[in-house]
Amino acid sequence: MVSGGFGMKWFKASARRYRWVVWSIMALAYMVVFFHRLAPGVVRDDLTAAFGISGAAFGNFASMYFYAYLIMQIPVGMLADSLGARKTASAGILLSGIGSIIFGFAPSIGWAYAGRFIVGIGVSTVFVCLLKSLSEWYSEKEFATMSGVTTLVGNFGGVIAQTPLVLMVGLFTWRLTFAGIGVMSFFLAAACFFLIRNRPSDMGFSPINPAGSEGGSSVADLLPALKAAVCSRAMWPATTLVALFAGAQLAFTGAWGVPWLTDVYGLPRLEASGIVSIVIFGAMAGGVLVGKISDMLGLRRLPLISVSAVNVIAWGVIVFWGSGKPPLHILKPALFVMGFASMALVLCMAVAKETNSPRYTGVALSVLNMGSFIGIAAFPPVMGAIIDLLSPCAPVVQYKGALMLCFAGAVIGLLLSFMVPETNCRNVTAAEASPTRS
Repeated sequence: MVSGGFGMKWFKASARRYRWVVWSIMALAYMVVFFHRLAPGVVRDDLTAAFGISGAAFGNFASMYFYAYLIMQIPVGMLADSLGARKTASAGILLSGIGSIIFGFAPSIGWAYAGRFIVGIGVSTVFVCLLKSLSEWYSEKEFATMSGVTTLVGNFGGVIAQTPLVLMVGLFTWRLTFAGIGVMSFFLAAACFFLIRNRPSDMGFSPINPAGSEGGSSVADLLPALKAAVCSRAMWPATTLVALFAGAQLAFTGAWGVPWLTDVYGLPRLEASGIVSIVIFGAMAGGVLVGKISDMLGLRRLPLISVSAVNVIAWGVIVFWGSGKPPLHILKPALFVMGFASMALVLCMAVAKETNSPRYTGVALSVLNMGSFIGIAAFPPVMGAIIDLLSPCAPVVQYKGALMLCFAGAVIGLLLSFMVPETNCRNVTAAEASPTRS
């Protein structure tokens, strides 16, 4: 009995060590996701010179990634639950490498569109597969913490897509740079395939997460699982909150933050972009700490309500202080807090996992992630329409009107947080089923 117990502990300890190999490879792949997401802005002038495209054409090129990402979320969730995270992510990263090479050597803008779209399809597999892996290799009370750490690491890919990418393009040209990234993606795909395993039991380890699935789901079960996730009362408030918070934050950092600071404050573009980056650093800190605090407390709903309330306060300062133009010494900490509080979405990921069957974690998280991309896609054009509508007014009034949409989203998100059920950091479907097993 003693030796058996010792053997079990040894196996579990080995699984706890090897899971860092699994996470590290998937996190590196997630950095590639963020890199491709933000890279087009850096090479806009190069693409304009190479293909003679207009601003609208460039916008369509950049959007190819998001179109592909959005339409692939549900299929990716099904693939993660049926084929497993290992095969799905490996194939996706391989495909993104092919797309990056096609883009790098594109002879026309049509080929560039195709390459960008293929990249979007490929990288769309990574995040859901990563969360699926976390649900198997980490305990339920570690999930939110690791989800937050993952968002922190992923954001470094966005950092690489800024100044480091400018330097690489200057040294090697944009074509060779993206072709080289494609080749590196092939090596990363090989690492995923040969080193990642779907769950500890695939390597003979005892399970780390007792609520995790012990095998891939059959295709016949996936459509009912999708229906259950979509119809779940717990999923709708969490998914809508993610769409509102992610949409507002990324609309500010990726579209309207820099124009607001240049038009309203008269700041040079370089300084304005530096101030907007404060939001990203806040999100990096929030992703880690929000999840960690929730896991330490063993609670989801109360931390979610608290962080959502902070998000409302931060957006309120940004929108209303100084009649839409808060002093920079007030604005900068408010932006950091807004980025921090937007990471309430990490807790929504945990709730989505914990209110759906462990067998269908991929499907549930794909539904949630699809919601976030709907918000990301919707906020920038709606804010632009508000600015156009208020064009006769001064810039401070135009942007205040647009940013009011973000404030309204934060308020609605706070109200939705009260509707999110408390799971106590446990899978409630497994808890409900356990009495029947006994």
